[in-house]
Amino acid sequence: MSQEIKIQKINSGDDSEFATENLPPKNQPPKKSGGRRIVWMIIISLIFGGIGGVLADKLIFPFIEQKLAHNKNVVLPEKVEKVTVQENSATIEAVKKVSPAVVSILTTRNVEDIFGQTTQQKGGGTGFILTSDGLILTNKHVASDKNASYTVLTSDGKDLKATIMAADPANDLAVLKVDAKNLPIVEIGDSSELVPGQDVIAIGNALGEYQNTVTAGVISAVGRAIVAGDTQGSSERIEGAIQTDAAINPGNSGGPLVNIEGQVVGINTAVDQNGQTIGFAIPINVIKPIDNFIKSVRAGKIVRPMIGVRYIPITKELASMQNLPVSEGALVYKGSGGTAAVISGSPADQAGIQDGDIITYINGQKIDATHSLSSLIQQMKPGDEVELTILRDGKEQKVKLKLSEMQ
Repeated sequence: MSQEIKIQKINSGDDSEFATENLPPKNQPPKKSGGRRIVWMIIISLIFGGIGGVLADKLIFPFIEQKLAHNKNVVLPEKVEKVTVQENSATIEAVKKVSPAVVSILTTRNVEDIFGQTTQQKGGGTGFILTSDGLILTNKHVASDKNASYTVLTSDGKDLKATIMAADPANDLAVLKVDAKNLPIVEIGDSSELVPGQDVIAIGNALGEYQNTVTAGVISAVGRAIVAGDTQGSSERIEGAIQTDAAINPGNSGGPLVNIEGQVVGINTAVDQNGQTIGFAIPINVIKPIDNFIKSVRAGKIVRPMIGVRYIPITKELASMQNLPVSEGALVYKGSGGTAAVISGSPADQAGIQDGDIITYINGQKIDATHSLSSLIQQMKPGDEVELTILRDGKEQKVKLKLSEMQ
């Protein structure tokens, strides 16, 4: 509520009694109103205000509180405690959960230069522990040279010699083995449930130097088909890849892509050199069922089924350019390099599949952007019989074949 202050005017003429009130005596100059007086008043107020505050806090308030406490009709408020909220606590817990099972992989190769002198070439990558007795999953381009030596550095600082157990013929994956017991292991998640925008974390030996570096981001897209190449000029097609903006650096290869629950949902594999924060991971479901995968690794090889065709995933753009009758499916295609569209003697060859055929369904499952032909086949095993629906010259037909083992 505002208070109105009335100020009386100071006029000349007949109102002389008001005009002369509070004026200094004649022949004396008026006193200076005072900047000093105001400054001193402020200083004094601050001093006494501070003293009063201390007294109130230390003496008066405790006294009042004590008196009120004896009055049973007065309810005092509960004591308020300070609570510190930790930002990104879910991310921190996920990292704590998986980090003990993430390892750095150091590679040493003996290379002979043009002068015939042997020098050591070193490289680095990442892996994660699948079994407590030392099976470690990584990328094939990290651990594929059987003439190289491999050292695994665990999160608690142990150096362990490692050997290659098996390499995946269909994916950029390999498994190393170290001689150890009671190692911490990762929890395997479900990559089929990933959706764009979902939080993920990448952990790895960044640049081959910074062990267990953590970067966070989101799922940018799923079901990407990419061709990943290395510095030696070799390349590999990866279908169903997970795209993420979590920073993936050289040395991160083979490390886990983790969801907010601390479950591994992907294997970090590649980056797009033409863009920023565009990384790719192989979906973890390619090693499922995990028990079968581990069993095949212990036998010395990773078994993958195949039908024996080379193909291109059909998109709306490709369908428009090639005047195709459908905008989804797999176009059997030999490519410009002269590679056969159908492998001689393969199940596809025996079933009569030809260059230019379009495979639209496998066992009734439609082939589309999120269900590629390769990913659907990898869910089966050699010897399984499958039914393919194909388009040839605009006519639909069905063929049956038995999957063989990829060599």
